[in-house]
Amino acid sequence: MALRRLVNRPTAEQREVRRAWIILNRAAGLSQEQTAERVGVNRPVVGLWEARFRKHSLAGLMDAKGRGRKPSISADKRARIITGATRPPKGRGRWSTRSMARATGVSKATVQRLWSANDIKPHVTRTFKISNDPNFEEKFWDVIGLYLNPPDKALVLCCDEKSQCQALERTQPGLPLGAGHIRTRTHDYYRHGTTTLFAALAHVQGTVMSRLAARHTHREWLEFLKQIDREAPSGLVLHLIADNYATHKHAKVRSWLKWLNAGARKATGSERIVMHFTPTSSSWLNLVERFFRDVTQDVIRDGSFTSVPELIQAIQGYLTMRNGAPKPYIWKAQGADILAKIEKARAALRREQETDAAPPAAAPTG
Repeated sequence: MALRRLVNRPTAEQREVRRAWIILNRAAGLSQEQTAERVGVNRPVVGLWEARFRKHSLAGLMDAKGRGRKPSISADKRARIITGATRPPKGRGRWSTRSMARATGVSKATVQRLWSANDIKPHVTRTFKISNDPNFEEKFWDVIGLYLNPPDKALVLCCDEKSQCQALERTQPGLPLGAGHIRTRTHDYYRHGTTTLFAALAHVQGTVMSRLAARHTHREWLEFLKQIDREAPSGLVLHLIADNYATHKHAKVRSWLKWLNAGARKATGSERIVMHFTPTSSSWLNLVERFFRDVTQDVIRDGSFTSVPELIQAIQGYLTMRNGAPKPYIWKAQGADILAKIEKARAALRREQETDAAPPAAAPTG
């Protein structure tokens, strides 16, 4: 029966279900007074919907189109609030809900509802950089291939340095996190110097080789490469993923790698260290950046350190704990999907550049 299906349908509107129950109760022999009491309405309401059902059947229980509350703002004003959000007012970087409300003569809540319904967020900004490397795809697949299909008898290491790790001491002790209040810390601090964290993340194993140094020149990078050569198991080819920082390609670094690999080829028939450089402006391809984010959040950013040695001790303790229970970062994104998104971003950037370069339209004449 159509009325039974209506009252049992999870998506049915409550007012339509109430009207259907009125008809069902009347069909079961209840009086209008009994039906009104059971459904929770007045007796005249029962009479109204009973008469409409007799005249129009099931369609009589539905609201006619055009009924209900009329829009409180005009379509033009609604369009101005939505499309105008992409064009900030003169002298300002973006609209706020309050400034848009004042400009259009509506409430702040109305602006918020319209922006939320259309997924407009003027206050949110994301950073990006599209690589202009002419060999982008070649380098991209070279790095992705190491993640998705690591070579046999080899160790894939994601390498980089995190410079300017600051030993910041808060001027006053903050309150710890607790029930009913959030953790606090002072906005000001004392600077006690910096250190640089060199890290080589083993892609498959999740362990990290590290070195802390006061500077981050090619000399420290070369010492770190020598440390990797000493600590990594012998007999394995080391595939190092790094970005295009000048120290990584310094002449003395390249000279040492050439010497090391020449000796390795002579002894084992294969190279010892093979460098794989990410495309320019594409450090996000290097998984060690994910580790740097963790160490920043877990140790550096929220800590308070009275000296650089204290900061170094905290970082070393974190590394010891992490290497004791390593957890690798697994690359799951498909290369083709990433390239499709990058091409989409390039197309959007080209359209934006063409729009900016186009001459302004002539003003209409009377």
